[in-house]
Amino acid sequence: MDLKGKKVLITGSEGFIGSHLIEKLIEIGAEITALVQYNSFNNWGWIDTFDKNIKDSIRVVTGDIREYDGMKRIIKGQDVVFHLAALIAIPYSYLSPMAYVRTNVEGTTNVLEACREYGVQKIVHTSTSETYGTALYVPIDEKHPMQGQSPYSASKIGADKIAESFYRSFNLHVATIRPFNTYGPRQSARSVIPTIISQILSGKKRIKLGSLTPTRDFNYVKDTAEAFVKIAESDKTIGQTLNTGSNHEISIGDLAKKIINIIGEDVEIICDEERFRPKKSEVNRLWADNTKIKQFTGWYPEYTLDDGLKETIDWIKNNMRYFKTDIYNV
Repeated sequence: MDLKGKKVLITGSEGFIGSHLIEKLIEIGAEITALVQYNSFNNWGWIDTFDKNIKDSIRVVTGDIREYDGMKRIIKGQDVVFHLAALIAIPYSYLSPMAYVRTNVEGTTNVLEACREYGVQKIVHTSTSETYGTALYVPIDEKHPMQGQSPYSASKIGADKIAESFYRSFNLHVATIRPFNTYGPRQSARSVIPTIISQILSGKKRIKLGSLTPTRDFNYVKDTAEAFVKIAESDKTIGQTLNTGSNHEISIGDLAKKIINIIGEDVEIICDEERFRPKKSEVNRLWADNTKIKQFTGWYPEYTLDDGLKETIDWIKNNMRYFKTDIYNV
């Protein structure tokens, strides 16, 4: 499918990955509708930081995926839907698990049902590597069992299965992208890379982190945005789930040392118990097997971890106003 000229809706468009996806789709020439969650401040998230020419080239609508009638109104007439809207913070899911069910499971059902009603040509549903839980084997391919090790991951497993059911039951053209740990400009401080960088750049000589032993597979956000597009374009991806990762793992401790070395500061790492997950909930190892997405779409990550970190550091350096380094952002 050629996305140029297609009417494309992005849910969660105001967020970290969604905002980068908007920029990628503009390059392609898609006709973009950006759904942002309704709020009384008329805040459009990262879209508010876009150049005026970019903002003028997209249609911004407000709504809430938890409300079905609103989703019908917004999805009617769209050719392609990228569904990114979700509650994603793992620590907050321990405090309010039902909010994750309502947003991630029920909200996804609303989006898919509206897509089915109006005959949307392709839907790309966003999963997460957290659905795998701690690796039972590595690298993790798409056949790896799912494990609900947090209310967040359980809600995303539910959403993924709802998406699968709409493909199998109604022949809805759904593809599921399963990103591993995306990072880059505009990511909030609740994630580990901006947490490390922002604490160092704020002048702290002792930075606080959670457990240093878990490993993650990090993927730069521009590569992730490209993967969304490639999956939407390929007919082979219909009914499929595809990992998006670098096929490399690094421990949080080694990642922190790498960032410290790039920035060039003398910093001590402190393990803060407040930032630890419950023992049985911690995902100790994530390492993506990205063979399938390469075979189905030709996608591969272009950014090395070092190159992506350098771009992220430069962006955070110029945008420290967005980071509150004296508090733990869940």
